[in-house]
Amino acid sequence: MDITRLMRGSALSALALALAAIAAPDPAVAANAVADASASAEIQPRGERRATRSEARSQRRAARQQARSQRREARQQVRRERPAVVRSGRAVERRERAQPRLERSARPARERSVRTARERPDRLEQRAERSARQAERRLERRAERLESRADRRADRVDRRGERRADRFDRRADRREDRRADRRADRREDRRADRRADRRRDRGFDDRIARGVGRADRAVDRRADRRAERRAERRREIRRDRRRDFRREIRRERRDGFRDGVRAERRANFRRWDRRWRDNGRFGWRDYRRAHRQHFRLGRYFAPFRAHRYSRIGIGWHLDSLFFQPRFFINDPWAFRLPPAYEPYRWVRYYDDVLLVDVYTGEVVDVIYDFFW
Repeated sequence: MDITRLMRGSALSALALALAAIAAPDPAVAANAVADASASAEIQPRGERRATRSEARSQRRAARQQARSQRREARQQVRRERPAVVRSGRAVERRERAQPRLERSARPARERSVRTARERPDRLEQRAERSARQAERRLERRAERLESRADRRADRVDRRGERRADRFDRRADRREDRRADRRADRREDRRADRRADRRRDRGFDDRIARGVGRADRAVDRRADRRAERRAERRREIRRDRRRDFRREIRRERRDGFRDGVRAERRANFRRWDRRWRDNGRFGWRDYRRAHRQHFRLGRYFAPFRAHRYSRIGIGWHLDSLFFQPRFFINDPWAFRLPPAYEPYRWVRYYDDVLLVDVYTGEVVDVIYDFFW
């Protein structure tokens, strides 16, 4: 260490000597130069003074740059002349100073590693709990989505059932109105004929005939009013019936469908009668032999991509995707099938035709190999 200090002192002394050699010029000389410049500046005009000042500034700048370069060269010369022992001693001192720092920085690292090893099981347990909670939330959201989807599907089925019931009621009303109108027309025709016969028999004159005409018109007006009152009563009865029917459907939906109980859904509907095959009107086999091209409906595209045909029997339950409106047979008579009333619909399933309860998905009737 004494040798190192000795060499360091000699190097510093050499650097001081070099800097002294490159010292600033004598102050007296500099003062004389400034005085000469100021005296000449008083004599010279303004433009020349400006040029002289700029030239003096450039000279001072050049002198400063030259002094900097000389000092830099002196430092580099001192560094080159410095012995290698001083440099090695400094490197040793640096390593000695850095070793305690390394030890101090390594100690917290070991402590952190030990603390991390202790805390790792707790972190793993917390991570497992978070993942379990996330999985539970995902399952709850999925269950809510499925429940809302089932509710929407049930609402759609109910609305379809109500619309079909309204259509059937309107058709029945129109048929009943037409029949009532025909009966009323026939009665009025018979009355008019009887009146005309009586008039001819009794030989009424024109005046009596005019009175009879007025009486006939009054009778017609009274008959029209009675017919209107009867029609209004029929409409009120049908309206109440439809309202009761819709109320019953909503009550069944609240009590049965949302709780998963579907057995009571069809309590107020008629059971399907499979004896329709004994009726000669529905001879679909003979009709298919005579109209083979009519039973070629093209390829069947299942709602599931990987689904394959499986033979379905009566009493099976289909998924709701298999009796969508695109699989419905909207005109059963076109294939000589009996009309399906609520809640049943004829549905195509590959080359088979099924009669499905659209509320529960139960297969009520089946005809295999119906289509080509």
